Amino acid sequence: MAQELKIGVIGGGYAGMAAAASLTQRGIPVTVFESAKQLGGRARGITHNDTQLDNGQHLLLGCYRETLRLIELVGGNIGQDFLRLPLQLDLHGQFSLKAPRLPAPLHLLVALFNVQGLTWIERIRAAHFMLTLRRINFRLSQDVTVSELLALHGQDANLRLKLWEPLCIAALNTPVHKASAQVLLNVLRDALNQSRADSDMLLPRIDFTALFPQRAMNFVEQHGGQVLLSTGVEKIEVHDDSVDLTTAHGISAFSHVICAAVPTVAAKLLRPITALNNTVAQIDALEHQPIYTVYLQYPASITLPYPMLGLHQRISQWLFDKGQIASQHGLIAAVISAEGIHQDLSQDELAQKEITELREEFGITDAPHWFKVIAEKRATFCCSPNLARPLQQTALPRLLLAGDYTAGDYPATLEGAVISGIKCAEIICQGSTD
Repeated sequence: MAQELKIGVIGGGYAGMAAAASLTQRGIPVTVFESAKQLGGRARGITHNDTQLDNGQHLLLGCYRETLRLIELVGGNIGQDFLRLPLQLDLHGQFSLKAPRLPAPLHLLVALFNVQGLTWIERIRAAHFMLTLRRINFRLSQDVTVSELLALHGQDANLRLKLWEPLCIAALNTPVHKASAQVLLNVLRDALNQSRADSDMLLPRIDFTALFPQRAMNFVEQHGGQVLLSTGVEKIEVHDDSVDLTTAHGISAFSHVICAAVPTVAAKLLRPITALNNTVAQIDALEHQPIYTVYLQYPASITLPYPMLGLHQRISQWLFDKGQIASQHGLIAAVISAEGIHQDLSQDELAQKEITELREEFGITDAPHWFKVIAEKRATFCCSPNLARPLQQTALPRLLLAGDYTAGDYPATLEGAVISGIKCAEIICQGSTD
């Protein structure tokens, strides 16, 4: 089988490198084409003022089994690569939920009954809601928005603002009035309903390029494959027995190609292929949501109460203390997910808002040495109800799609991207044995 297959992968993000690593593990030769100078796509490391940053903060959960498995496959060490914490949702001074080390779902029920910032009635309503979801196996007969589901189950405004909205924004990067309730339930099912460790929060100690894509590149190359940086694919031509990829360096032929580029690039490459009109239409129909990250380098003595915590009714949603997470002392990352009023601010104005909020919330009067704003304006797809997402297997058997936006249970997460890449590899291998 390995001699018959020769795979080209377009895109060196988490989806593309997951596909490449999975194929390499099976002894199948792979060539990855990445247009940028570095790997990682929308989860990549960058350098600013001699400081290693990421283009955005990503939180992994213990239930992200495929991502964690592949990190270990290519040489990572989960214990060393991550700061692992039990589930904790803290909105500074307003709300605090901490899960004890008890079996699931008991750990969540105990956490809800002991939560700070909710009345007893609200705690009971939240626990009852979770038990109801468990009873229906986290499956809805018809998808609705998260707002509609919360209203249906008596989750009042305080519960919504302090518990469900922050969870929804963190998980789906989509406002509750637009977000798919079923996709949120998929995440809750996997994170909260099986093993207690599934709800653990894993905060990477190293940047996202180093965490997986760079190691996957080494893994692929050590096993005879290629990863070509600064080599964008300009054209895809599908024939009966092969697929040709055109780059600035020439044309390469493959038995199969996995297109793991971002949606806009994928649509551009696929648009000339008439057989894929429906797939392109699905990609074109996707709405997108932004993620803004504001890095603030304070003096090394500045710390936050926790490695990660949220703010209530502020511009900032989540704060990451990189000193506690990655020994980058004094470095604070403020994350603003999904659409909002922050999009109307200049980068300087946004940074000043964050500085003011940190001063008001934590009494940080020192001025930061520098700040860096990273705006990913099309960071994720808008995860709306009943969204038609393109399948990994296209209408052309030799051409497949990978990416967090393709069909699956998950929203636009690293796990969703990785699962899509693995599925493409499995489809190719299954097809070669039929």
